[in-house]
Amino acid sequence: MTKNDFFDLTLSFQGTTTQPHFERVGFKIIHKRMFATYLERDNSANIFLTPEEQRIFCKMSKSIFPVPNKWGEKGATTFLLDKVPGEIVSEALLSAYNAIIKPKK
Repeated sequence: MTKNDFFDLTLSFQGTTTQPHFERVGFKIIHKRMFATYLERDNSANIFLTPEEQRIFCKMSKSIFPVPNKWGEKGATTFLLDKVPGEIVSEALLSAYNAIIKPKK
């Protein structure tokens, strides 16, 4: 998946916008929080999953792994976009997006 593919896919989710996030580009839902970031240097994305979802996605590929910090313990997961099939990235983004867009019960 290229940078343009990732941006096109992520921005296709309703209400999604970009904003700078340190050395990354952040993707957030307007008036809500961020659900993914992109780092051009290594064509990687951090997608904000639940810890349970993170465990499932990490089993799919060695190119998917927890962010090595406290955010990773909360579900932030790195996807190396050159090595992970687009369908898997798409599924992870949809899950992260839905977790924010759906009202909490």
